[in-house]
Amino acid sequence: MKVEDSQVGLLQFLQQSPTPFHAVANMSAVLEEASFERLDLADAWSLQKNSSYYVLRNDSTIIAFKTGNAILAEQGFRITGTHTDSPCLKLKPQPDVVNHGYAQLGVEVYGGALLHPWFDRDLSLAGRVNFQNADGSLEATLVDLRDPVAFIPSLAIHLDKTANDGRLIDKQKELPPILLQLDADEKFSFDEFLLHHLQEKLAKKDANSVLAHEIFLYDTQAPSLLGLRKQFLASARLDNLLSCHIALDALVNCDNNYASVLVCNDHEEVGSVSAAGAEGPFLKSVLQRMMEAESKSNDDFDRAIQNSVLLSVDNAHGVHPNFAEMHDSAHQPVLNGGPVIKINANQRYASNSHSIALIKSLCNRLGIKHQSFVMRTDLACGSTIGPITAAALGISTVDIGIASFAMHSIRESAGIEDVQSVNSVVQAFFNR
Repeated sequence: MKVEDSQVGLLQFLQQSPTPFHAVANMSAVLEEASFERLDLADAWSLQKNSSYYVLRNDSTIIAFKTGNAILAEQGFRITGTHTDSPCLKLKPQPDVVNHGYAQLGVEVYGGALLHPWFDRDLSLAGRVNFQNADGSLEATLVDLRDPVAFIPSLAIHLDKTANDGRLIDKQKELPPILLQLDADEKFSFDEFLLHHLQEKLAKKDANSVLAHEIFLYDTQAPSLLGLRKQFLASARLDNLLSCHIALDALVNCDNNYASVLVCNDHEEVGSVSAAGAEGPFLKSVLQRMMEAESKSNDDFDRAIQNSVLLSVDNAHGVHPNFAEMHDSAHQPVLNGGPVIKINANQRYASNSHSIALIKSLCNRLGIKHQSFVMRTDLACGSTIGPITAAALGISTVDIGIASFAMHSIRESAGIEDVQSVNSVVQAFFNR
């Protein structure tokens, strides 16, 4: 595929994946087009060598894999891990708020969101809705309003002289977005609005009542390439849909010699403790079921794990030219500078000298530059699914990522050249 075509596909994926549910649906469509067979966790599996499969959990976590033709106990798994969720604002179960004639929505902060950029943006709503039909049956569907239907207005500086002085945001008071201005005595129910949307816009004519929803706010501004030379990519949810797209493309296009696995977990931004998160049993269960067809002894799975490697791919902090002092002076990754190997003495990243040497050797063989990131010693370090998965499986792991700016903002940025370089490294990892 041409680089230009790949970039268009990436921009479309980012635009069309406002929630983890939509991201997984879009990845599933790519896998179907590539002749991956969908499996059901509730069914018995009969996996074949040299075949491709995928399976979902909660519609927000996906595992796709190629079985390859190598003996698993001897060659192990090549696993790449990412996550589908991003920090954002999520609607409360009963979101209706009315203040001074404005219909608003009560929200919770999902993950460690950078909140100031959410003000004065054109916002829309997307997520999953569970509803009951007239015959009593239950159904779920994805919704995406796409149009800008909400906004969170800033308070004018004339009324808040401290606005530029580091004022804290009161999350309960200041974050409810405005949906509409009500007429006198007009009532508004968000559940009724959703029901009407299901019936009229999504042709769910039998929908009778909304029972539950997981709805998120998102910025409607489209992803773009920017800068005088179009060297940068700007979009919502680069952390971590960028890695999802890169790794998915690498899996689809890799050889089928070894057991190659992609896991895209939900709930990384809130700790990974869920059935769909990295601390849940999903990945281990799938790997064990991959072993069933050829396992000859009880220790085959443990042998396979010892011959396996996990490549945890998540965004990294690029050195901000206006805040270079926030980085360790010897570890300042730059955008378009190649994959960033992430290291932490306290195991917030799972990289060790063995796994670091592996990834550096791949980069060197491909002629791709690589960088290292270590957090300043006096600052707390974030984490990834890497340490969690490494602990759960006992698997050798290396954390890498693409250098980026404004991580956890409503709009993040990264270097467009890094997309291709990391894609090449992940594909080489699957093929090695």
